[in-house]
Amino acid sequence: MLDGHVLVDAHTHPARLPTLKRAWHDWAADFGDAEVLGRVYDVEGAVVPSRFGELLDAEGVDVVLMFSEYSPKATGIQPIEDLLPLAAHDPARMRPVANLNPHVHFPVAEEVERQLGLGAVALKLHPVHGGFPANERALYPAYEVCRDRGVPVVVHCGTSSFPGSMNGYADPVLLDEVLRDFPTLNIVLAHGGRGWWYDAAAFLALSRETVWIELSGLPPRRLPEYYARHDFARLSRRFIFGTDWPGVPGIASNARAVAKLCPDEETAALALGGNALRVYNLT
Repeated sequence: MLDGHVLVDAHTHPARLPTLKRAWHDWAADFGDAEVLGRVYDVEGAVVPSRFGELLDAEGVDVVLMFSEYSPKATGIQPIEDLLPLAAHDPARMRPVANLNPHVHFPVAEEVERQLGLGAVALKLHPVHGGFPANERALYPAYEVCRDRGVPVVVHCGTSSFPGSMNGYADPVLLDEVLRDFPTLNIVLAHGGRGWWYDAAAFLALSRETVWIELSGLPPRRLPEYYARHDFARLSRRFIFGTDWPGVPGIASNARAVAKLCPDEETAALALGGNALRVYNLT
């Protein structure tokens, strides 16, 4: 708990370092806390489960969603199997998230089923790093699996500076067809349209009950500026807190900053954990 609120960090990357490209290491060093990284990782570049748990304790995190990623063009490979020791250490708190790249995985439905079978609570798509649009028809079997199983899909919607990124695929408008064809599927917009698409992301979240704004990678103090053209009090009820750890100096400080922006305690509780608990079917 953090200040009386359940805290879910819905976007972290506790990846094993040897699998990642140099640019990922530079990103973590530039935006993260070197002291924390040195404390959490072992000498072989793997997150130590007990140390990660101690970090979560110190930051008041009740549940953390841990992302895998298969993006050989951009950041490298973060296989879901590397997250399993963390999940086994504290299965109620450390929850893995599946990842799919249609250039890497086939058949996509079988791969999603496989990763969900490993305990994943959601599917993450990274069009920008993977090099594919979110409305790619090859992804539809994966969307069908998630819809049928009541599993949310997280889609990266924001610019990325990693070499090999294709930022044109970050446009939330590409999800309009998917939302039409899968009207009951919860879709979480990771990074909330960061860069050029804040208005599109906000419009989708305010007009559809199944769309959520996830805040990872966004400085909390600038959120009112980013979404200035929209009813911020209403939009904040669609927020899902996330940090993009380790690319953030502190989880609790970001969470407190988000809570201060919310119009009331009820909205703060939704943004910090309540929405995530419901969307990701967490207990």
